[in-house]
Amino acid sequence: METRQALFSPVRLGAIDLKHRVVMAPLTRSRSEQPGDLPGTLMREYYTQRASDGGLIVTEATSISSAARGWYGAPGLFTEPQVEGWKSIVAAVHAKGGKIVSQLWHTGRSSHVSMRGGNTPGTASLNPTYWQDKTNVVSTPTGWSPPSPHRALTITEVQEIVGEYREAALRAKAAGFDGAEIHSANGYLLDQFLQDGSNHRTDEYGGSIPNRTRLLLEVTETVASVWGGNRTAVRLGPSGTFNGMSDSDPQSLFGYVAEQLNRFGLAYLHIIEPRVKGNVVVAEGQGPVAAVQLRKIFKGRIVAAGGFDADTAEAVVRAGEADAVAFGRHFIANPDLPERIRRGYPLARYNRDTFYTFDAQGYTDYPTYSATMN
Repeated sequence: METRQALFSPVRLGAIDLKHRVVMAPLTRSRSEQPGDLPGTLMREYYTQRASDGGLIVTEATSISSAARGWYGAPGLFTEPQVEGWKSIVAAVHAKGGKIVSQLWHTGRSSHVSMRGGNTPGTASLNPTYWQDKTNVVSTPTGWSPPSPHRALTITEVQEIVGEYREAALRAKAAGFDGAEIHSANGYLLDQFLQDGSNHRTDEYGGSIPNRTRLLLEVTETVASVWGGNRTAVRLGPSGTFNGMSDSDPQSLFGYVAEQLNRFGLAYLHIIEPRVKGNVVVAEGQGPVAAVQLRKIFKGRIVAAGGFDADTAEAVVRAGEADAVAFGRHFIANPDLPERIRRGYPLARYNRDTFYTFDAQGYTDYPTYSATMN
């Protein structure tokens, strides 16, 4: 007998038709093949296991260029072999009736010179406290390390990065994805430009909220020019503090961002609740405040993420505060998560120690519920 009827009603996100509203969130897992940041057979198995008929997968964050790299083991979308690897994954997800969008990523200051051919990471502004703070770490070929000292990007370089997003969007289209999601959260490059804790520029990309929002809007415009607005999405982390982020007035900032994004007719706006910092819930019991606030401003579909379980996801959709809910950690341990939620089956527990390792353990060895019963 089916339960949670709101979660399992159909929904259209832009041009993407879904049979249910349980979305797989973007999850960095460090399993691309090296060298080359290649999506390989292990990644294909992982995504295929988690594909469901009429369900949506958002890929793990995917580097748009070699200069955007910042996480060892993360896949890329800037070479032809990478495109071929993604083609195989997309085809496998489609064969199970699923939909899959590519999340486009530039890490900015959250990087290390070993990931960038010895080149200094670039960001909105110079902030030495970021790399001096020992709580900030990045994944490198030799393990976890403090980020390298960074520098402020020039206007010419900023504009070149917009072009890199366009090239990555074109490659995502060539790989057969159903759309593209722009990663503008979690303290990576676009978020670094948005928030005034990291953006101290005095040119047209800094200072006022409209100026700090400029880069995200330029990137959104160029990705939408490739995909159409109805197959383009943006992920935001209002009031998020991961990766040393802060803003003096996040409510005004993200309200303005949501309002400006209305012009593109996006497939959806993907909102991370501030009760989550990285992959850890830091505000137990807090409701979906960000989705509720931005629902009043953003006119399109909203996908909420961050700390949801089956019951709270059903409640937020039923209340109209979000149109779908993205699950992260539960999808890691439950490849058949939509079916488990729909049937009320118990969920397997995830092993945090294997989130960012490099083999099949803790990645493709979680069984479906039906397999555990045989």
